[in-house]
Amino acid sequence: MLSRTADNLFWLARYMERADFLARLIEATQRLSTLPTAYGGTGSEWESTLNAAGALETYELAFDKVTEGDAIHFLAFDSKNPSSIRNCIELARTNARAVRTALTIEMWQSINTAWLELKRFETSLGAKGTIDRVELSRFLDFVKKTSLDFDGSANRTMLRNDAYWFSRLGLYVERVDTTARILDVKYHVLLPETEAVGGTIDYFQWTAILRAVSALTAYHWVYKGGVKPWLVADLLILRPEMPRSLHFCYDNIVRLLDAIARAYGRQGPSQRHARSVLSRLENASIKEIFETGLHEFLTGFIEDNDRLGSNIAEQYLID
Repeated sequence: MLSRTADNLFWLARYMERADFLARLIEATQRLSTLPTAYGGTGSEWESTLNAAGALETYELAFDKVTEGDAIHFLAFDSKNPSSIRNCIELARTNARAVRTALTIEMWQSINTAWLELKRFETSLGAKGTIDRVELSRFLDFVKKTSLDFDGSANRTMLRNDAYWFSRLGLYVERVDTTARILDVKYHVLLPETEAVGGTIDYFQWTAILRAVSALTAYHWVYKGGVKPWLVADLLILRPEMPRSLHFCYDNIVRLLDAIARAYGRQGPSQRHARSVLSRLENASIKEIFETGLHEFLTGFIEDNDRLGSNIAEQYLID
């Protein structure tokens, strides 16, 4: 496969996964921002969300202060935000058009239909600073459904060849990054200064975070009790059966990179680095992670994942 084709497939999947994450993040933040301070509202929810999305610095260049309307517009529709939902879907379609023959009909239709539907939502919601909550809810549901349609189409219709492997690799590299970032921001930014990390954290905030990564039902199945921060971290970092956990994602990343290596007849830095990260996750315990510092662990993990992305690009995606 040409490096250019592999790059398009890799980033197509990343953009679709990022759009889904942003929609879930906006939805969760709306829930948090409507809570009274005594029940979890801190007044900094939208700043935290921009930080989790990696968009706070860019936002601050365009706006004097963080408001709900401006933050939602920036994350959803602003063309100046490279990672807005609008830009993610548009870039996904651009990448899909470039590799149209590598996609199945169902995959192309899910992306192209989403791009056309996006124009309607831009007309009804795209004005800066205005929020129609009912229409916004429809838009966020549309984004999540689009991601599910694309993901389902890929899993059901693609041949298990290098096109499939690079597409799924992009999905898991993006998913593991967003899971780590939302966990880190929850502890590092959203927590009130008077709240000790690992102490009694507000139930409503943690429930909103679990909803943002579609993990609330899974949490109750696994732990069968109240929502506790160290158990949330355990679920989203170390549980190999949780589809958004760091462990689960890296297990799949290693499997996909090994499949690519077998197809091309050579291992490389991507395979070695991914196996190293997975080994550390397999041998970690949540107690040790909290003792050394959750923020430090997640910051190091995000840097390792960025390094993996660079290794993949150098090994496979750059001509």
